[in-house]
Amino acid sequence: MSDRKPMTQSEARGVRYARELEGHLGWLDTFSGTALGVLAVASGIYTYLGVSSLLDDNGAMSAFAAIAYSVAVSVGIFVFWSYMLRLFPAVRSTRSRMGLLGAMGLGSLAIVAMSSWLNAAALAGSAAVEQHLANTVQEYQGSLERAHEIALSAQGLERDVARVRQSFEDLSEQEATGNLSGLAGRGAVFRVLRQKSSELSGLEAQIATQTPLVNAAFVEGNQILSRMRALTVEPGPVEARSVEFSEQAVHLAGLITQLRQLSVASLVERAAQDLSASVVLPELDGNSAENRTAQGATITSVLEVLAQRATTLERAAQSVLAMPPPTETTYTPISSADAVILYARNFVPSWAGAIAIDLLPAVLVFILAITQTAIRSGREGAAVEDTMTLAELRAALAAVRDVEEAMHGGAQNAPSPPDIQQDKKPDTAAHVTPIKST
Repeated sequence: MSDRKPMTQSEARGVRYARELEGHLGWLDTFSGTALGVLAVASGIYTYLGVSSLLDDNGAMSAFAAIAYSVAVSVGIFVFWSYMLRLFPAVRSTRSRMGLLGAMGLGSLAIVAMSSWLNAAALAGSAAVEQHLANTVQEYQGSLERAHEIALSAQGLERDVARVRQSFEDLSEQEATGNLSGLAGRGAVFRVLRQKSSELSGLEAQIATQTPLVNAAFVEGNQILSRMRALTVEPGPVEARSVEFSEQAVHLAGLITQLRQLSVASLVERAAQDLSASVVLPELDGNSAENRTAQGATITSVLEVLAQRATTLERAAQSVLAMPPPTETTYTPISSADAVILYARNFVPSWAGAIAIDLLPAVLVFILAITQTAIRSGREGAAVEDTMTLAELRAALAAVRDVEEAMHGGAQNAPSPPDIQQDKKPDTAAHVTPIKST
């Protein structure tokens, strides 16, 4: 009699549950390898497109190199995830699981490094380069507007110069009528005032000649910006558009430099410094000592006013010079792969798709691991004979019959032992020893 306890109801349900899961896994195994191969090939194709965008030469060797790299990526992805799909669900100890999990993490990083970013470049490379062009246009526009603002502020100094010039002209008119020094005419004081008025008048005319140049440079710069904006959205290969964009960027950078040079703030500052330092004092021409004393006192007062006006004008020029200059903007051509990395946050969906096509099998690995754990849990506590299916039982019985038949057939074909009765001599009377009688 066997002392094995029969299965409980819960154990029977667990065995049925495990059998059901094994049936599903058996069906899924029929196409899992094919699906993994399709994912690997798709990733290899996009990797080929990404590698091709990085190669400058379009010759046969470059094409062969791109194909070889993409094939290596496809094979690596297929082999790596095949290992994970088979081994990770099979191990049971926590230490083994953690070790394989670490290996899977390193392998995933390697796949992202060698494939995913190239896939993203193939998916969104052109758009990323166009984003780079658009950002460059914005930077150039900011530099152009800043240079124009500084140039206009410098042109605004023309009003300050005109105001100081007008003040000296008014003083000279007062001197001519005798309301300044008390001596009417065009004497020494008048000539000093006219001297500075003429200097400021020349500076004012020089500033005025810069205004049309500033306006023309700004208008031309805006036209170049319009063309650069059009290049960012025009149809066609972005590489060809980038070449013309680079030419326009060089031209625009020259215009921005020209606007910076057209600023007259430094010129006004030097003129204000020279305004009071370079005064040619004429000889006093008063008829008497009293008149000459009056002229000297008036000239001293004029020089003080001149110094004040010069200081005011110099401060106005320095305020313009203190304005932050436009940022140095230089267009740098960039490849599609580098653009995707540089503007990664603008192309999150493309990055997600590029990484998902490579790392999707990781989800299948975890699904298989969870399912295998559930199967082992369902079979836990059940004996081997209780977990056998009807097909497995029939196969086992057939195997037993085959073994028995093999053993029986072997016994029949074995040589029989020698017949002991045949080897015995016959019991005849000659061989019987008679008993003697007494």
